Amino acid sequence: MAGTHAGLYGGSLILLNEAWYKDYPKSNFQSFNDWPEWLQVDKVGHAWSAYQLSRASYAGWRWTGMPEKKAVLTAGLSGFAFLTVIEVLDGFSEEWGWSWGDFGANALGSGLFIGQQLAWKEQRISYKFGFHKMVYSDPQLNERSDDLFGSSLPERMLKDYNGQTYWFSANLKSFFKQSKIPPWLNVAVGYGATGMFGGTENIWEDPQTGETINRTDIPRLRQWYLAPDIDFTKIKTNSKWMRSLFYVLNAFKLPAPTLVLSNGKLVVHGFYF
Repeated sequence: MAGTHAGLYGGSLILLNEAWYKDYPKSNFQSFNDWPEWLQVDKVGHAWSAYQLSRASYAGWRWTGMPEKKAVLTAGLSGFAFLTVIEVLDGFSEEWGWSWGDFGANALGSGLFIGQQLAWKEQRISYKFGFHKMVYSDPQLNERSDDLFGSSLPERMLKDYNGQTYWFSANLKSFFKQSKIPPWLNVAVGYGATGMFGGTENIWEDPQTGETINRTDIPRLRQWYLAPDIDFTKIKTNSKWMRSLFYVLNAFKLPAPTLVLSNGKLVVHGFYF
């Protein structure tokens, strides 16, 4: 299992380098404050990654027979350590730098997993991810998105914060043990943002003409969500394969009718990621 962890972590870093770092110049180690960028959606994403890495690592260590507490701590700390390595890579990139905000978000994500597992021996509140690829009626915005976030679906899922949503999904039965609530039923509260075509402002330089493009007419808006959800790990099955599949699926938010609060207005979506 230790070898599996090392192989997966190493392979992930290679893939991340291909998708994120290889096209940018390197520099001496530096730090910078990126807290104001992307309306903090990237920070919420860092916490989700740390949580899910810790959760996946825990499942592997428990499979080996490692005692519960040791597995929880080993998994949580290894998930946190993996993302800290990514912060070091950022520190040596001329485009970015070591971010204390990212470092803190990584600690919060792993801490959420460790705290719940030690307190309840289960994850009553799951940290989930949703994504939908943004397509705009304005060709200029589609072109900017392709340049900034990439055109392929995997690149967009990784980089386009406009299409990402992050959810705290609470399992109701876990909090009300004696109730007749279905054991798989969750209520989820989510966060995301839209209208972001730059880290802090919607002004950029056209890569072909060098012309400055000002799209400050597009508001950068935080969005809050409320929706029903499913805890797939609470669905009973005798199949080990299905239990493993459900464990993986529980990292993602089930598309469902959603109440969205944005710019002081409430909107109901019949189907939202």
